[in-house]
Amino acid sequence: MRTIVHRHLGKVVAGAAIAVAGTAVMVGITLPGSAGADDSGGGNGAGQTSQQAGQSQDQAQGAVQPGVVEEAPAEGDKGKGRDPLTDDETERVEKLALDQQLFRSSENVEGDKGPQRITVDLAEPDESELDDPNAPRRAEVSFYDYKDDSLVTKTVNLDTGKVEGTDTQHGVQPPLSRAETVEAAQLLIADRLGAGLRADFKDATGKELTTPDQLLLNSMVYRANSGTPAALADCGKHRCLRLFVKAKNGPWIDSRDLVVDLSTRKIAKVG
Repeated sequence: MRTIVHRHLGKVVAGAAIAVAGTAVMVGITLPGSAGADDSGGGNGAGQTSQQAGQSQDQAQGAVQPGVVEEAPAEGDKGKGRDPLTDDETERVEKLALDQQLFRSSENVEGDKGPQRITVDLAEPDESELDDPNAPRRAEVSFYDYKDDSLVTKTVNLDTGKVEGTDTQHGVQPPLSRAETVEAAQLLIADRLGAGLRADFKDATGKELTTPDQLLLNSMVYRANSGTPAALADCGKHRCLRLFVKAKNGPWIDSRDLVVDLSTRKIAKVG
């Protein structure tokens, strides 16, 4: 990582600065032009002018009143038909899908007991139910089991609360969860191959990089190909990724030549 740059900041990708310009609005009000107006008509004339001035001021004030943002309506605990899953439904189906057998026999990205949750999505209806307005709502819950590198997907009937199907696959790599991306960053920061990242971060910010909380992170699944080094040959069977790193309130830092194997918790360099 350090050999392809002249200095640390040579790997820093400059971000775009956005300037926000404010606009001041000035409202002018015309008052009576002469203090020595004729007394016989000045009273009414002055009163009308003051009233007009007051109306103009009220209109000006009304024009700059802040808008009122209404709060979103409360989300129901159960959706209907093809409505997206509610928060209550998402929480419920995850608990239903994670039975004790799966919990005891699996590991998450940190090596703790229980699989890593990946996604919870509304399931497609069966073909026989496509035209049925009363078809049951189902959800698909996906977990990644780091103990044997398998993707476990369970289909839960939201009406009955029963798990109607379980599918287990190997060599399937769905998009990475936030927890997996953060864990990969933590591994990279602590590893000797993360020395370049740490140095670039300090050059850019003047601070030591010690935690993923100091970074904005994106990630992409990495699969082995014909040019992959031997240390990463199992990526695709293993859960591997590349990180795209940005210092908070700072520049992007190039770490694309490093791959984190979350299954083995090791890091290797690609060409």
